[in-house]
Amino acid sequence: MSGLLRPGVHRVAGLVDDAAVLGAMLRVEVAWSRALVVAGLAPPRQADVVADAAIDLAPDLGDLIEAAENTGNPATALIAHLRSAVQAQDPDAAGVVHRGLTSQDVVDSALMTIARDGVARLRGDLRRAGAELAVLAERHRGSVMAGRTLTQWAVPTTFGLKAAQWLAGVSEAVTVLDALRFPVQYGGAAGTRALLAALTGDADQAPVVRSFAEHLGLHPASVPWHTRRRAVTAIGDALVTVTDALGVVAADVLLLSRPEIAEVSEGESPARGGSSTMPHKRNPVLSVLVASAARQAPQLAATLHLAAAGAVDERPDGAWHSEWPALAALLEIAVTAGEQAAELVAGLQVHPDAMAARAQHASTALLAESPGLTDVRGYLGDCDRIIEAVLTEWAAVTDTQREDPTDA
Repeated sequence: MSGLLRPGVHRVAGLVDDAAVLGAMLRVEVAWSRALVVAGLAPPRQADVVADAAIDLAPDLGDLIEAAENTGNPATALIAHLRSAVQAQDPDAAGVVHRGLTSQDVVDSALMTIARDGVARLRGDLRRAGAELAVLAERHRGSVMAGRTLTQWAVPTTFGLKAAQWLAGVSEAVTVLDALRFPVQYGGAAGTRALLAALTGDADQAPVVRSFAEHLGLHPASVPWHTRRRAVTAIGDALVTVTDALGVVAADVLLLSRPEIAEVSEGESPARGGSSTMPHKRNPVLSVLVASAARQAPQLAATLHLAAAGAVDERPDGAWHSEWPALAALLEIAVTAGEQAAELVAGLQVHPDAMAARAQHASTALLAESPGLTDVRGYLGDCDRIIEAVLTEWAAVTDTQREDPTDA
């Protein structure tokens, strides 16, 4: 679909487009040829030929897209191109290409590398956003504002606590991303790994799996997962956790930046927020786009779960295929929203005077729970301790180094 209908998609150019998928599948085939060397089924020289051919390979994407309809997946035609290129350099090495794999091994492993890279980029943007939110929480510990529940006045709170709650959501999202593992896929034609076992006379292919995974920077899954799609749904769930957290930030900013409230506003940019007809407007565009992402993401994750539930037989008939566009779109949406949100909170303008004036104006309602009080500052409860707890938790999250995904 055209980028014109996906504002902000230019931020993730090259992440999960056709060229990225093509490159990832070629890296999978090269990694597999290296793994065959470990299995004793190919000399290093032949694996080098495969790697050289993959570097120079430049098939026409249009032809591959058309061929994908003929075989039901994007790998088969690419493998034929690669095998032909290797054949031209070394006929003996051509037999190494894709030997013992199946198309699902290639596509699944390729998508895992793309997802890993996308999540790494998203984590970086969430850390940037979290760092800015921590500053806001600290700076506005004492910035009193009217609390609202179910759209109505509630009790006094502080903007520092609101920012801390945003930060808590981002912190939870980073923790969920940190827990992800990106497994390599190797099962062969029907998940039995039969060909290599027959050729080597050894059913234990753990060394081959480890080598395959290491060359791709993926987790060495000990069991094929052709019909167990938790690896995919876990990524989808984690990305929705991210967009949920960022959606709350965007929704709050959209509310609080309405001109009749004007307690916060997006950072000013000469190129952003304009209207096609009304010269006075400065629309909160980043918040609008992040909020849009939060509304799109859950349905895409639901598609991944529907596909997982329909992954029948030894390899699925259509359920697997429906994952690809859903996962690609979800990665694109979440990573774009992460970068937009980081920019949003970095430039956010907070207006504590407007907050204080509104809290004072609404003080009778805000203190209705304890009518003996007259000062809204005297009814802030445990705001400061909650803020401190969130900041402490965020510090722990950012200090924790993520384990290497290739660790068993």
